[in-house]
Amino acid sequence: MKKTKTDLELIFLTYNSEFWIKKALSSLQEFYLQHTKKSVTVTVVDNDSTDDTIKVIKKDFPWVKVIMLEENVGFSTANNVALAQSKAKYAMLVNSDVEFTADSNLDVLIQYMSSHPRVGVVTPRLSFFNGSLDPACHRGEPTLWASFAYFSRLEKMFPNSPKFGQYHQTYKNLNSIHEIDACSGAALLARVSAFKNVGLLDEQFFMYAEDLDWCKRFREENWQVVYDPKVEMIHHKYKSGIKQSSQSIAKRTRQHFYNTMLQYFDKHYAKDYPGFVRALVKYFLELKKGGV
Repeated sequence: MKKTKTDLELIFLTYNSEFWIKKALSSLQEFYLQHTKKSVTVTVVDNDSTDDTIKVIKKDFPWVKVIMLEENVGFSTANNVALAQSKAKYAMLVNSDVEFTADSNLDVLIQYMSSHPRVGVVTPRLSFFNGSLDPACHRGEPTLWASFAYFSRLEKMFPNSPKFGQYHQTYKNLNSIHEIDACSGAALLARVSAFKNVGLLDEQFFMYAEDLDWCKRFREENWQVVYDPKVEMIHHKYKSGIKQSSQSIAKRTRQHFYNTMLQYFDKHYAKDYPGFVRALVKYFLELKKGGV
């Protein structure tokens, strides 16, 4: 008898997030797994947690495949371990601080990708607990101009302007399905056959910017990146990052955030500008790291 190929593999990355991964997997089971007719597998990659994350998963969710790493290797490298092994048609990266609801029917995203063969990545609407949009799920390419408009708050002053609202593409209709430049790795559904061509996440990015880079590489290979608000998930952002951590971890996390901006500039834009531009970018990011 021919074995049915897995339709979807959900890949959760954890690091000392026992409360949030339990919430994520419980809501996943209640609102999606108990209703879908798709063949779905769930994998958790753990970045060497020192809390009871693994114990909780093995006790309460025995149906989850667990990959335990011996050190914290960061977002890209850890997710790549699971992505490289995936035998599913689609693979979805999901943060441990994401919560599923009655509006989180991933079959809708799968169906959209099935009927649109050039879509390589699709994201649901990610909302904060208060219902407002997590803007990271609806990104534009962070060119120098787009970044300037964002950090100078021109985007906030003129959100409906295609000229000033490029960083988060705020001029687009957030209630409709449409192409975007990039989305957040907190909830990113990718076509496995597409990333076999595009490649895995770039492991030079320890955390942050790897999703922007991946989406850019998909687009460069003529794959579309799509935002679909018909599916919604809650993102309890920073619960395993800045706000719930010690001051030393918070500082390192902030540094990673701005360091990756320079890494992204170096990879994709430095060759197009004279050296003094990079120096200015670096100076600005150093100021931001210091809290200016």
